Amino acid sequence: MALSALPRLLPAALATFLAATSLPDLFQQAKQEFKLGSYASALKTLDRLDEESVKPGLERDRQTLLPALYFYRGASLAALGRSREAGEAFEAFLALKPDVQADPAVYPRPVIDALEAARRAVANRQTQPAESGLIAAAYRAFVPPAGQPEESAREDWSDGPARWLLTAQEKRVYESLTDAVSRSEFIANFWKSRDPKAETPENEMRQEFDRRVAFADARFAQDETRGSLTDRGMVFILLGPPSYSGRKLLQTGDDAADASGLSRYTPAEIRASQQAGSSNTARVERIERTTGPGTKLLDATNNWMESWHYLHANLPREILNQELVFNFVTKQGYGKNVLQRESDILTALERTKVLAKRP
Repeated sequence: MALSALPRLLPAALATFLAATSLPDLFQQAKQEFKLGSYASALKTLDRLDEESVKPGLERDRQTLLPALYFYRGASLAALGRSREAGEAFEAFLALKPDVQADPAVYPRPVIDALEAARRAVANRQTQPAESGLIAAAYRAFVPPAGQPEESAREDWSDGPARWLLTAQEKRVYESLTDAVSRSEFIANFWKSRDPKAETPENEMRQEFDRRVAFADARFAQDETRGSLTDRGMVFILLGPPSYSGRKLLQTGDDAADASGLSRYTPAEIRASQQAGSSNTARVERIERTTGPGTKLLDATNNWMESWHYLHANLPREILNQELVFNFVTKQGYGKNVLQRESDILTALERTKVLAKRP
């Protein structure tokens, strides 16, 4: 798809956006300033457009607007020689419009170069086309389903997405409650203790939690399991979107639970096969079945590791790591997107859970 005139990317859906007061004028003004080479002015107008579009009631208009906003911001920054910032904006744009090409006859060479550099950067981090979008950019653009109900005070509430925030003691207390009223009171106090700004009528943490749950359900679902209840959902709910992410085919040594290779059997199953019991012949057959020829996966295309990188700036201030990498392994006979639970990873997740609760 050529990008000689960006509004053509947004044909019918743009009609709703253009109906919003002042947004069409700002959009056209930014385009005109860019066309005239007034790139600094275009950036200021785009900032105003960004601020206006996040106002209540314009959620869907903003979702339609985001590709154009990211593109023109990246183009203006590139034209001004601010290549690093341009790359960030273009990567966010490519997360939403991965196949778009800019027309060299319309856009200055620095814009073309910056867009293609961003495309290469995304390709280097994301080797699987199905996962080519940046999670952070997708989350910024995400609009939760309208009228999404809150989690009710059911007996299994503690087994839902809130499990990632519950302390062990809170979970025991909740599961000991026997009536809906006491469970509702518990949930109200649970969120009250995690309200970062008690002086405001909104509970900002609960709002963000609900949005992360909706995003995780929409993006990380696995078979019949809700996305918010998967390992990736857990990490996303606790830490938000990663600084960047990528996926690669699984190699020998990548799986912390099976460093020796791509076994079809888990270490526990292999140990169990070697236990005494039954006849010696049956035991030999069990050992041969779990460790002999044919027990290593030959087709690696269905086995990969997805890595989420969190830089220090995207972690809670109290977590001092300069970077944390969360690895999720998908392997036949092992599971889908299973978090590799190294000690520093588990410590950071537990620390985040504790920090969420106000003293």
